[in-house]
Amino acid sequence: MLSASDRFKAALIAGTAYPLIAALCWTYRWKIEGAEHYAAVTSSKQQPILALWHGRILPGLHYFRNRGVVVITSQNFDGEWIARILHKFGFGTARGSTSRGGARALVQLRRDLLAGKPAAFTVDGPRGPARVVQPGVAFLAGATGHPILPYHIESNRHWTLRSWDRTQIPKPFSTVALVIGAPITVKGTDEPTLDGKLIEVREALHSLEHRANELISDTGKNASHRAHRGHRG
Repeated sequence: MLSASDRFKAALIAGTAYPLIAALCWTYRWKIEGAEHYAAVTSSKQQPILALWHGRILPGLHYFRNRGVVVITSQNFDGEWIARILHKFGFGTARGSTSRGGARALVQLRRDLLAGKPAAFTVDGPRGPARVVQPGVAFLAGATGHPILPYHIESNRHWTLRSWDRTQIPKPFSTVALVIGAPITVKGTDEPTLDGKLIEVREALHSLEHRANELISDTGKNASHRAHRGHRG
């Protein structure tokens, strides 16, 4: 349990960080591909289990805001201020991690999905290894019947943090490409099924990363072409 002092500090951090993050995200120029996959899942009366790499969280807070998406956050001090920021963006939270309270958090996510709320997983979180898909996302999908919906985000200009996940923060007024993949259905929770689906999720995320980088590259080429035409004129 956090002390009253820790809760106050967490509230102060969230109250300071939220308007800065929100203002930064509003400056982005978005290139979205695959939004129809999200719409198709929800229109079929299912809920998506969003799957992404831990290092690409921040822009997604803006794009998926106010949809009631439930995210696992740790039970420690960092998890507290992160949860408060998520709430301000209209996300729900299930408190726990792979090292503490994880089973309880998965039970809550299962209940939330059955109640009609989407979920989201940083599939290599909360501590890595980076770009290694952990089993929780496939287990949740197999236990509930709701599909995994992978997505990836890239930007043409960003800061990269010296963290285990190499978190990227797109710079102001950068172009952000968000690519959503086709739903991945998991039938069952036996080990061979889950192992196969973890590979499928990993390959899907790598493919989406490649496509997002293509969209960013096209943005740079188009800008260069316009500048060249302007110079000639």
